[in-house]
Amino acid sequence: MNYPKFFKKIVFLSVLTLLLNFFAFAQASKMSEPREEKLLNGLKLLIWSDQSAPKVTAKLRIHNGAAFDPKDKMGVMALLGDILFPTEQARQFFIEDLEGSLEVASNYDYIQITATAKSEEVLTLLETLATAVTNPQITQENFIAVRDARLKRILELEKNPIYVADRAVAKRLFGDFPYGRSAEGTPDSLAKIDRADLLFAKERFLTADNATLAITGNVKSDYVYRAARRLFGTWTKADKKIPATFRPPEAPDVRTLTIELLNTDRFALRVAMNIAARSDKDFYAAQILTRMWQKQFCLNDEAHQGKSAYQPYLLRGFYTISRNTLYGKEAESRPINTPGCQLLFQKSGKLVYPPIVQSDFETVKKAVLWDFQQKAAADLWLDVDTYKLVSVKDELSKLNGVTFADVQRVAENLRKQPSVSVVVKKPGDTKQ
Repeated sequence: MNYPKFFKKIVFLSVLTLLLNFFAFAQASKMSEPREEKLLNGLKLLIWSDQSAPKVTAKLRIHNGAAFDPKDKMGVMALLGDILFPTEQARQFFIEDLEGSLEVASNYDYIQITATAKSEEVLTLLETLATAVTNPQITQENFIAVRDARLKRILELEKNPIYVADRAVAKRLFGDFPYGRSAEGTPDSLAKIDRADLLFAKERFLTADNATLAITGNVKSDYVYRAARRLFGTWTKADKKIPATFRPPEAPDVRTLTIELLNTDRFALRVAMNIAARSDKDFYAAQILTRMWQKQFCLNDEAHQGKSAYQPYLLRGFYTISRNTLYGKEAESRPINTPGCQLLFQKSGKLVYPPIVQSDFETVKKAVLWDFQQKAAADLWLDVDTYKLVSVKDELSKLNGVTFADVQRVAENLRKQPSVSVVVKKPGDTKQ
């Protein structure tokens, strides 16, 4: 062994680690903390005053999502999000009158309203949001309208092989566990939902003590606090908290599931396995690991090896490797592998797990640290509430503290996890 060169390498990596630590904590000191208040009804309020912000942004998050849908009525929480602003006119109001935007997003863990407006319209913005959540218009007419609109979208999605493959692999991995069920709903489940289901979900989950409101912009915090207290003060509290307790999923069926889809234009392959949840101590090590594999397998290049995704939810993490290949001579002739890319599968169809390399770890960890710093402060603070984390500063400390050994350990644990696979193809295609 060339000891001088080995020693120099160790010194270099140690210095690089120290620089990363310095970078992380130097950035942490720059992360602005909001004014934090809690109203008498339990609503948490976060306010950032930013004189350089061109618009005011309000993010209202309800800390329960589709994981709480009844087993045979998937889509209830998604419909609850839809009905908060049930008409196109309600959405156009933000664009035309407030010169801003409106987005309502829902997933397994939460429902979130994100709205923007001119700074001088902050009062109108808050008043509109408060009306939507304190007195949602869950009329029979609105319920039918949002259910029909969602059903139309789902019917279109079910013609898409990518959507079919994504849903099938989640079902294969999780079964009847919430993450195996469709957060968007299915035609059958949506048909079973009625207006009473949304009213029941509203009473349980759409409550002040189950929400956080984050406001950022060129605003005066005292003014915003007084306005929020007046506008959201009548929002009711929940009678009782609903704990997130679910029976663990059963062991998955590891046989490849093949789905034949008529008139499909592509072959879709999915491989998935369990990985760390969002609040798990290994979350950041898993994030670094999956990013390292993305680089090694070229899983950010759909034209070659495909893509991968790490989806960390409250109760489970979900790592998916996907490949979508268009049918036709031109698509089939594209090279599968390129220089620098490792093979994803052996000829037997088994996954290949490459060695974890120290140099890749340092590069990827730096990139993950950078992405953390670029994330909006409001989103970081909202995640703390949704996933029951300690603090934003503690999250940064956890990320900074991830070691090469941590990533190796997570990789070794992941290799032991059963993987499920799904193939979606046109009838008669013999490719696997």
